Amino acid sequence: MDHDHSHHDKHAGHHTADFLKKFWVTLVLTLPILAYSEIFEIAFGATLPLFAGYQWVILALGSVIFFYCGWVFLLSAYRELRGRMPGMMTLIALAIVTAYAWSVYATFVGEHTLFWELSTLIAIMLLGHWIEMRAVQGAKGALKELSALLPDEAKHLKSGDVVVVKPGAKVPGDGEVQSGISEVDESILTGESRPVSKRAGDSVIAGSINGDGSLTVRVTKTGEATFLAGVMRLVAEAEASKSKLQLLADRAALWLTLVAIGVGASTFVVWLSVGAGVVFSVERLVAVFVIACPHALGLAIPLVASISTTMAAKNGFLVKQRRALEAARTIDTVLFDKTGTLTKGAFSVTQVSSDEALALAAAVDAHSEHPIAKAIVDEAKKRGLKRDEVKDFKRVPGAGAEGTVQGKRVFVGHRGGSDILVEVDGEQVGTIAVADTARPESKEAVQTLKGMGLTVVMITGDSEDVARQVSEELHIDQYFARVVPGEKAEKVKLLQRGGKKVAFVGDGVNDAPALTQADLGIAIGAGTNVAIESAGIILVRNDPRDISKIIRLSQLTYTKMLQNLFWATGYNVVAMPLAAGALYTYGILLEPALAAVLMSLSTVIVAINAVLLRRKTL
Repeated sequence: MDHDHSHHDKHAGHHTADFLKKFWVTLVLTLPILAYSEIFEIAFGATLPLFAGYQWVILALGSVIFFYCGWVFLLSAYRELRGRMPGMMTLIALAIVTAYAWSVYATFVGEHTLFWELSTLIAIMLLGHWIEMRAVQGAKGALKELSALLPDEAKHLKSGDVVVVKPGAKVPGDGEVQSGISEVDESILTGESRPVSKRAGDSVIAGSINGDGSLTVRVTKTGEATFLAGVMRLVAEAEASKSKLQLLADRAALWLTLVAIGVGASTFVVWLSVGAGVVFSVERLVAVFVIACPHALGLAIPLVASISTTMAAKNGFLVKQRRALEAARTIDTVLFDKTGTLTKGAFSVTQVSSDEALALAAAVDAHSEHPIAKAIVDEAKKRGLKRDEVKDFKRVPGAGAEGTVQGKRVFVGHRGGSDILVEVDGEQVGTIAVADTARPESKEAVQTLKGMGLTVVMITGDSEDVARQVSEELHIDQYFARVVPGEKAEKVKLLQRGGKKVAFVGDGVNDAPALTQADLGIAIGAGTNVAIESAGIILVRNDPRDISKIIRLSQLTYTKMLQNLFWATGYNVVAMPLAAGALYTYGILLEPALAAVLMSLSTVIVAINAVLLRRKTL
């Protein structure tokens, strides 16, 4: 059954300034109410001179405060009840309605009213909500920061347009540099603090800031199709999702509300039955309702989650599902897909027997489109080797290629081993070792993860020799070699059956099942849309070192959430019996206004504790 869960955002439709404006109105109207209350006499030992009909003036002032300044609480309580999830606003509404209803009745029958308690209570509630909303707005910065990056001129562009990006200007759309050389600041998008050098052929991202040079860019994507717009959608999705602790807090707030109603009603009946009088009994009822408000509880988790989402975006990764970030702290095994994740995904020559062999191989491979052939040609160019003309070039399926160079038949390819052989007229003249080289940052990433006590595993479709070589180079704990794409998810299950909590890191279409099967799916940002959709977290800048940051942020976030739950519920446990009058015989009594102060104070403590998360480094 679908319910209206707008209570999860109890300030939906509210404006921060409204709370502050109504607070000042309440404060001004409360002063004369206080001047004619017994609290004034207790504080100053004197009373102001009474005048005919003063009680009706107090009633009028109290009514303005209740209907104008307190209406926001009544409206929010209605939304909670309509959604069948009574919470904080329901308790506030019950408290002020009870106090106001009794005071109106008492005015007509000449009894003692609760107008000063009502007015001070509403004033403190409004101030507390204003402080809370200021804190929340300060925390929910991710989408605002990202949306501010979108250049206005992008609205007037279309794919294929060529634009000049001047020094210091924002790149108006995703595109490719046609000419010019500059350094571009992509830090807010990728987390990379250093400017990135850009020249013809390089890609640029909408919203990044150009450096001192001028770039001519051909636009490939604009508006909602840009990388930045996609990032904004992911952040919005994360902010809309809930962690398990948030669901726990929601349930706790509901039960706390129900308990408070029960305790408040019992308190009223008990005090009335022992002859304490209606006024005192109503005061206890109102105090219980106020102190039990799950105000801080409603703020405890969402504020931490919002701050952690922003921190993630600033550190180079995007939280697509908050439960994914929550799961990261429990991970004990990280399973990397080798190609494009730990390695560059591009072949390079690692060793050659001689320049002569390399030159012959490059001459033949210049006519091939194979990635290994391109790596051999590139290496020959780097070494400045002369490349002879080739005649009668042909591919040798499953083995390599051959052609005639200076009248001799040259073969370049495999004959069973892992090295590339170079043969002239059937005689071997040299060998070339080619490998998908490891990223420079991969070794540091593996060391950091192992230092955190995690097991690092690699999975690849390459041969046993290649897998062993990369594994030894990076000091990886375990590897799976010759794994066909459809078996990756099975390897995840194998580790899980061994009691492991597995994070899978991948970037391809064939990684999607494994990303979904894993306890935590982490997609490389440059990977396919299928991989990104299947993952809970996306690494924007393709840096495996960011995985340790994910785990660190998960641990910090979880700790902060638990701390806030403690602060949010602890004061209820202590203060509710005081509000009910449990220590009245010892002279300890919690007045409704003081109850409101304590409730607001707990909210501020929770907000400050959450904001302190920003100071942590990952």
